[in-house]
Amino acid sequence: MVRMFSIRYLLPLLLLAGASACDKNFVDVNTNPTQPSSLDPAYLFATAEVNAAIPVFYYQLPLAQQVIHPFTGVAEGGNHNVEYDNNASTTFDLLFQGTGNGATVTGSTTGVNGPVALLADVINQTKANAARSNLYNMARIMRAYVFMILVDTYGDVPYTQAGQGYLQKLGLPKYDNQQDIYTDITGELTQAVGALDAGKATEANDVIYKGNIAQWKKLGNSLLLRIGMRYSRSDATKAQQIVAAAYAAGVMQSNADNAVVFFSSTFNSPTGGWLQGTEKANVYLAKPFVDSLQRTHDPRLGVIAVKYNNPGGALGPNGTGSEDTAVADQIGMPLGYNEATINTAPNFPGKAVTGWKYSQLNRRTVARIDIPEFFVTYAQTQLLLAEAAQRGWIAASPATLYAAGVRAHMDQMAKYDASATIPVAAQDAYMAANPFDPGNALQQINTQYWIASFLNGTEAWANFRRSGYPSLTPNPYPGADPAVKGAFVHRLQYPLREASVNTDNYNAAVSHMGGDNMAIHVFWDK
Repeated sequence: MVRMFSIRYLLPLLLLAGASACDKNFVDVNTNPTQPSSLDPAYLFATAEVNAAIPVFYYQLPLAQQVIHPFTGVAEGGNHNVEYDNNASTTFDLLFQGTGNGATVTGSTTGVNGPVALLADVINQTKANAARSNLYNMARIMRAYVFMILVDTYGDVPYTQAGQGYLQKLGLPKYDNQQDIYTDITGELTQAVGALDAGKATEANDVIYKGNIAQWKKLGNSLLLRIGMRYSRSDATKAQQIVAAAYAAGVMQSNADNAVVFFSSTFNSPTGGWLQGTEKANVYLAKPFVDSLQRTHDPRLGVIAVKYNNPGGALGPNGTGSEDTAVADQIGMPLGYNEATINTAPNFPGKAVTGWKYSQLNRRTVARIDIPEFFVTYAQTQLLLAEAAQRGWIAASPATLYAAGVRAHMDQMAKYDASATIPVAAQDAYMAANPFDPGNALQQINTQYWIASFLNGTEAWANFRRSGYPSLTPNPYPGADPAVKGAFVHRLQYPLREASVNTDNYNAAVSHMGGDNMAIHVFWDK
C-alpha cells in the first residue's frame, strides 16, 4: 500500500521534471506501433457493403407476404401489422448506427459501423483525392442505395447531416424531406456513374465487384432505373425521363452483374443465420407466396419450399426426418393468426414434432447459413424494363424483357446452392405454360418482380406498394394496429428513441409527414 501511495504522488513530479527532455519523443512514446492511426477508406467501404445486408424478417418479409410466423411478443411486427419498436427500428438502427456499440442517436460515431457513417467517412476522405476518385464515386452509389432503403421504409429521414457525428460534431441530425432526398440521390447516381473511370485506380477490396468499374456503372444505372420506376404513379413524366436515361446509359446485362454479397459458414448471412438459428422451427412460407407459385406450377417452389417432420431438428434422418419438397404437397401458413389460434385456420395441417406442418424455407438451399444477400439483380432490372417498355417509356419488347427477367431469377437460384438449379427444360415448360399476356402485363410483370425479390423483403414490399401487384389481401389479424387494421402497412414508425432524444427534429419530420404511424404513405406511394 505504501509503495502504491509513493508512485501515485511521485509520478506527476517526475513527469514535470522530465517534461522538456521528453517533449521530442512524446508522440513516439505514446503511439501504439501495432495499431493503425488511420484506416484506408477502402476497408471502411467494404465494411459498409457487407453491413448493408440487413435482416428484414420481422417486418418487410411478412409485409410482402412471403415469409410469416404466428408469434406474439418479442417476435411480433409485420406478421400481425402491429407496432413493435425493437423490430420496426432495426433497419433505421443498422443502416445509421450499425451494431455492437450501444449508440443511441442517429449520427453518433462511438464505434459506429453502420453504412451511413462509414460511407460518410469514405466520401470525406476521398472527395478531394483524384487518385481515389473511383472509390469516391462507388461510395456515392452505395450511399444512394442505402438512403433509398431508408426513405422507402420510413419516409423523411436524416440525410444531409446524417453520419456527421464525428466529422462535424452533429449528433442530432435534422430530417430531410423524402422527395428532396430522392432528387439528390438521383443526381448523385447520375454524376457518380459519369465520373467512374476504368482508366484510374480501382479498388480490389470492393466486396461486390472487386473494383470492376463497368459493373459499378451498370449498378448505378440500374439503381436509377429503380428510382425512376418508383415515380410511376406519382409523377409519370419524371419516371419516364429517369428510366429512359438509365436505360440509354446501360443497365445490368446478365446475372454476372448482380450486386450481391456472399457469406460463409464463418461470416453468416443475416437472413441465413436467422433461418438456421433458434427460430428455425418458427418460420414459415406465407400462404399467398406458396399459392402463387403452386397455381402456376413454378419450379422455383420445389427448391424453395420444404415440409419438415420436425422443423426444430437438425437436418438428416435423425433430425427433421422427412423432407418433403414436392410442389403439390406444400402448404403456406395463412396470415391473420397467432400461436394460440393457428389451429383454427381452414385446412390446418396439424402440429409437427416441433412447430406445425406448414411449408418452411429449405435449409439446404435458400435457408443455408451462408446464403448470399442480393441488393440489385439482373432479373429485377429486366422486369422493370419490361414494365417501362409496356408503358411506352423505352423502345424495347416487353415480352422479351419479361422472359429474360423470369429466366434470370430461375438461373439465380443456383447461387444459393447447386441443388437449387432450375434446369432449362423446366424453365421452358414454365414459360410455355405462362406466356406473356399484354392484356395483363403490369400485374404479370410485377408479380414476377415480387418472386424475383424473394428474401429481399425491402424491395419486394416497396415494389408492391408502388405497383399494387401482386394482388394481395390485407392481413386480417384481429389485433392489428387500428391505423392499419383491415388495410396494408405503408411505412414503419421511427424508433421511439428518436422521439425522446432527437425530439425537435423528430417532431418536425412527423409534422411534415402528417404523423408517425404505419398508415402514412411515403411520397411515391400514391
